[in-house]
Amino acid sequence: MTVSVALFTSDLRVHDNPVLRAAVRDADAVVALFVRDKGIHRAGFDAPNRRAFLADCLADLDAGLRRRGGRLVVRDADVVAAARAVVVETGARSLHIAGGVSGYAMRREARLHTALAAVGCALHVHDAVVTALAPGRIVPAGRDHYAVFTPYFRRWEAAGVRGTLTAPRAVRLPDGVESGPLPERAEVAGVSPGLARGGESAGRRLLSSWLHGPLADYESRHDDLAGDATSRLSPYLHFGCLSAAEVINRARQRGGPGADAFVRQLAWRDFHHQVLAARPDAAWEDYRTRHDRWRSDEDEVEAWRAGRTGYPLVDAAMRQLAYEGWMHNRGRMLVACFLTKTLYADWRVGARHFLDLLVDGDVANNQLNWQWMAGTGTDTRPNRVLNPVIQGKRFDPRGVYVRRWVPELAELADGEIHEPWKLTGPRRAAIDYPDPLVDLAEARARFERARGLD
Repeated sequence: MTVSVALFTSDLRVHDNPVLRAAVRDADAVVALFVRDKGIHRAGFDAPNRRAFLADCLADLDAGLRRRGGRLVVRDADVVAAARAVVVETGARSLHIAGGVSGYAMRREARLHTALAAVGCALHVHDAVVTALAPGRIVPAGRDHYAVFTPYFRRWEAAGVRGTLTAPRAVRLPDGVESGPLPERAEVAGVSPGLARGGESAGRRLLSSWLHGPLADYESRHDDLAGDATSRLSPYLHFGCLSAAEVINRARQRGGPGADAFVRQLAWRDFHHQVLAARPDAAWEDYRTRHDRWRSDEDEVEAWRAGRTGYPLVDAAMRQLAYEGWMHNRGRMLVACFLTKTLYADWRVGARHFLDLLVDGDVANNQLNWQWMAGTGTDTRPNRVLNPVIQGKRFDPRGVYVRRWVPELAELADGEIHEPWKLTGPRRAAIDYPDPLVDLAEARARFERARGLD
């Protein structure tokens, strides 16, 4: 009996999974392996929300494999040591894995190649598993990546994504392969109360509901904070419960302006992955330095983390993050701008807080979106500043989103809710809500001086 190994990483699904399909095609039996990687723990990336969501994903993946005659093998170890041990135990001649773009993923791939070659096992790295297009598939002349989204998007659209693969009908596990227990969500402490349920089954249900309803209005409503009119698919894409290629193919089948706008957002995801693949140090270093001398005021940063800045839309978004482990994209842009340009705090402080809480905390998208808003990344307008009052009146005009997450302001009129500090007397005294942390005009002038724009 020939044996191959499918090493699952950010591709926790049986549908449209090139790694699993290739492993099944490659051998008589397949070890579907997931390693609870100690390297991820040491690096501080296994935050409670993602660990709980992962437990759901692994249980669902195991169920999907069992329906096809196999099961998921789970090991707790260094990922390379665990993969090598499984190869030696089973005599596997090949191991398949999805390509990654982070520095950690690249080092993991290099270590796997060395370790597996020593025991006569071939390593096959599959592109277009985590992203729709492989990070290096399209590049500008004379450069290794695109630094501006619009020209990248034109090439991305022209290139086209691969077709959708069906799930394998059967996955046979070789005899005698031991597995550790599946993790359980209930074992994880510190999980956000409103964290969504993980797994491929939940993701596919959500995708179907999205495609057959709200997608049609996405172009006109994607910034509607109160309407919650975005897909919420990002956690399922991050863990690979859904394939980006399949999501794009199915959205394009629906067609229309909403689908076009949604697909464009998925192209942004690919764009950030190709930037990080070429510049792994952008995870923590400025992609384009502005020679910032960031302020370090822990009291201000803590007020931002706690949703107590005195600016209702900022605070609503930060409280949504704490409760759900997720935040609306318009909210992400606003709170990142507020931290980096209004408070003039280091973007890395905000990016770390997001990674501590976001269930979709992806290094490429999180870090590069933070850099985009901080003006140290790929934004062609690095000094733009989002005014939280104007943003509130534009994207939450009736204050529904603010009332949902900042209930102490719930009784205010629509015209008052984004500027509660203008209340006076007993009405102001009755509200347990802070005055603004900083004056917006003074903060903007400070930022412009710091960037040499005054």
